[in-house]
Amino acid sequence: MNGHVTLGADKSPRAKQITVISGKGGTGKTSLVACFAALSRHVVLADCDVDAADLHLVVEPRIIRREAFTGGKRARIKADQCTACGRCEELCRFGAISFDGPGNSFIKKTFRVDPIACEGCGVCHWFCPAEAIEFLPAVSGEWFISETRFGPMVHAKLGVAAENSGKLVSIVRSEAMRIAGEVGCGLVLVDGSPGIGCPVIASITGVDLVLVVTEPTLSGLHDLERVADLTRHFGTPAMVCINKWDLNAEMSGNIEAMARRRGLHLAGRVRYDRAVTEAQVQRKTTVEYKEDGSAADIRDLWEQIKAKVGSAGTAPA
Repeated sequence: MNGHVTLGADKSPRAKQITVISGKGGTGKTSLVACFAALSRHVVLADCDVDAADLHLVVEPRIIRREAFTGGKRARIKADQCTACGRCEELCRFGAISFDGPGNSFIKKTFRVDPIACEGCGVCHWFCPAEAIEFLPAVSGEWFISETRFGPMVHAKLGVAAENSGKLVSIVRSEAMRIAGEVGCGLVLVDGSPGIGCPVIASITGVDLVLVVTEPTLSGLHDLERVADLTRHFGTPAMVCINKWDLNAEMSGNIEAMARRRGLHLAGRVRYDRAVTEAQVQRKTTVEYKEDGSAADIRDLWEQIKAKVGSAGTAPA
């Protein structure tokens, strides 16, 4: 079967965007994104799960460009100017300032800001009588442009306890769309974050189609309902995939019924298959590793998504 994608073949220069998300982690969305990339063969990948990116484990990117990400500001006390008045510690509501900094020419100890505890509010900077506190952009992570065997990939890594993941997601998506325009690629595949928070919102707004991956459990049903509310709120067309559906056929039926009530289209079911893990151990996608079993389900799923995204643009009723 010819798996080469023809999306974006219309006269519009804008690439189509498909985002794959889930209500919780571990449902298999990243594995599916990697499989879709293998089936399309001409795609730009965007790993927007910036808090815990793992698409690189399968697609083995070779980094060709890396950039620092500054997502906020942090305070830093200039020890040579600090008078140890204690005003900063008094005003800080996050316990980020302590009296254990290095001394200077006129005092033995100064105050110090813990960069992990600092929330970047700037109060200490504004009210320091000695003007001894800097308030500068802080590097919160990195984003990368890489080459993979499936095409270009934009991905990122947010620092420990760093903020503004939504802003970083927006950068990743923007760069992916820019690259798609440069190389003439008609499709951007976005691996989104689990849940319904800020990075997910940044991953789905304005895309042509969202695929929600769930699993046949009670929590999977509940999480799908929350994600369905989110996609409806933003008017984004959505489809549902039930991964490992055969582990609980009854619950899979309940999920399908709920999806129909919510106006969500069922893209397909993917059976449980140990070959998924076997393929990952060899750094391959499931569809590269075998032809039958779950790989056949994923191929059928991809055909349904391609058919749907051609008419995407109107929110489900």
